[in-house]
Amino acid sequence: MAKRDYYEVLEVDRAASEEEIKKAYRKLAIKYHPDKNPGDKTAEEKFKELGEAYEALSDPQTRAAYDRYGHAAFDPRARAGGGFRGGGFHDPFEIFREVFGAGTGSIFDELFGGERQDPAGPRRGADLRYDLEISFEEAVLGCEKEIAVAKLDSCESCQGSGAEPGSTSKTCSTCGGRGQVISSRGIFSIAQTCPRCEGAGQVVEKPCRACHGAGRRERTSKITIKIPPGLDTGARLRSAGNGEGGIRGGPSGNLYVVLHVKPHELFQREGDDLICEVPISFVQAALGAEIEVPTLSSKASIKIPPGTQTGTVFRLKGKGVKNVQGYGVGDLHVRVHVEVPFFEKAKDLFR
Repeated sequence: MAKRDYYEVLEVDRAASEEEIKKAYRKLAIKYHPDKNPGDKTAEEKFKELGEAYEALSDPQTRAAYDRYGHAAFDPRARAGGGFRGGGFHDPFEIFREVFGAGTGSIFDELFGGERQDPAGPRRGADLRYDLEISFEEAVLGCEKEIAVAKLDSCESCQGSGAEPGSTSKTCSTCGGRGQVISSRGIFSIAQTCPRCEGAGQVVEKPCRACHGAGRRERTSKITIKIPPGLDTGARLRSAGNGEGGIRGGPSGNLYVVLHVKPHELFQREGDDLICEVPISFVQAALGAEIEVPTLSSKASIKIPPGTQTGTVFRLKGKGVKNVQGYGVGDLHVRVHVEVPFFEKAKDLFR
């Protein structure tokens, strides 16, 4: 029976790149793998044919020979001086190793049960989020806030081991100490955390009575958060080590405090600048005056020149918000609104 063209077998164009050939082989090899098609002779033959085609086209030297001589390039009887490598049987996972790598910590190892960190070793606690509402003044000027956080902390009774003092641990009989159980899904083997030891690989003979063997207990902790001046809504502060306690002696996670600033009745904020609106009388606007205006920390005064119109803005330098990165202080922009008096007798003048 005549052999099919290798490019046809892999369903790629003759100008296909090495990467395209790899992807095509990987896709078809999984489809026709004998483990996925038990007892199917046709699938088995196609799988062998795929291996032979990929072995010829994956190497630049053998591909060049095939492009020039066709199947005769691998027939020692057709080419004097010996032929190239014959077709072989390829495992599709071999190409996965080429693509992803099979070293420790690679994606291949994590997905297909390679070497992992010791499941019985210490594990870092989870990070936590706390949403904190503060006033406009507290955000601009800075402050300290004490918050109460309910979280899992290391059990004081067993020091986080989960075992009653004096009790020992033994190898988990379900996973044999690996911390994982392996289940097969067709041609794939999937590793899952052991349900009995929860990944520890060990089980305690006598669980701690205080924490019921968990190694951690929920408690409420009071934590002081220092809020620097200049922060705004959405700012996130990290409180190192104030997240959940670690497992089996592992370090604690971090606490992230997300700020939500209440609006102010007088001031609005634009970056590091503050904006407020101040009413002035018709006489002050017409003749000019010096008026007091509010700031967040004290009071200041501005001079109103004669003929000032509604909407005129006066700038008070350095009376805004301190830049959180230390680039100076913003300004206060005061927008005046002229209040025009209403005279009852004036209505008759326009009738």
